[in-house]
Amino acid sequence: MPLPNRFLTSALVRNEGDLFLFDCGEGTQVALKKAGVRWKSISAILISHTHADHVTGLPGMLMLSSQVERQEPLYLIGPPRLKDFFDSMRRSLEMYLNYEVIVQELRNPEQPQVVYENDRLLIKSFPLRHTRVCVGYTLEEKQRPGIFYPEKAQSLGIPMGPLWNRLQHGQSIQTPEGATVHPSQVLGPARRGRKFAFVTDTAPTDGIVEAVAGADLLLCEGMFLRENEADAVEKKHLMGCQAGEIARKAGVSQMGLIHYSPRNTERDLKILLQETQSVFEQAFLARDGQFIQLPNIEEAS
Repeated sequence: MPLPNRFLTSALVRNEGDLFLFDCGEGTQVALKKAGVRWKSISAILISHTHADHVTGLPGMLMLSSQVERQEPLYLIGPPRLKDFFDSMRRSLEMYLNYEVIVQELRNPEQPQVVYENDRLLIKSFPLRHTRVCVGYTLEEKQRPGIFYPEKAQSLGIPMGPLWNRLQHGQSIQTPEGATVHPSQVLGPARRGRKFAFVTDTAPTDGIVEAVAGADLLLCEGMFLRENEADAVEKKHLMGCQAGEIARKAGVSQMGLIHYSPRNTERDLKILLQETQSVFEQAFLARDGQFIQLPNIEEAS
């Protein structure tokens, strides 16, 4: 349930000016307004499952965006029944939309699959195990060209300007003297991109560790304390210590706990974090409005 200092589940990823929203719980548009996010920059909304606490922010969000100029379509991606929800919501509310919404249901949510791709990144879904069909997501940048070494280009007689740019983008060029130069002659090794993972509403299940492996940031539900194990099993949710075990096995860099039970007081949350950090030290409690920057690998080092 929403609390005075906490809206329902949602996470926003910004990458090179594009925005991707993961889940859209009640209060999401208020949180985005506080963060100064421009709605029309959102390329896709990715829904984990159709339980109310993960989708009730959609009506207001979609109608809000009709008040701004938007040329590009909005992708609404998620498991089966998402289109039914969207269609009935639009019909019942007589919702006016001045832009195209492309609803993309996962045909086989039990199988990992690519659900969105552009020239820079891939978003993949993978199955979770909850009381309703539910999926997690990863957003991963494609490999980037290696570091460009100007001194190597100069030594090969390539003048600064457009030819440098073409080499940096992986294209072979010819020098003014007619010699062919390949990118590998002036670039370092290709660099891996950053990886974000989003896991909520699930019991422990095979496949999560493999899907989120190596993530620079994992946002993972840690709904219950160890003492509430029976509730976790019954409701198909994770305890914080189980989330920590996933993060440890997957070798992620850091993990933010989300979707913790509203029954937990601040004292309980401290215990939840302690139980999680006893398994995975780089865990923290994610909070509303928190901003986490993921530097490129070479910048982080």
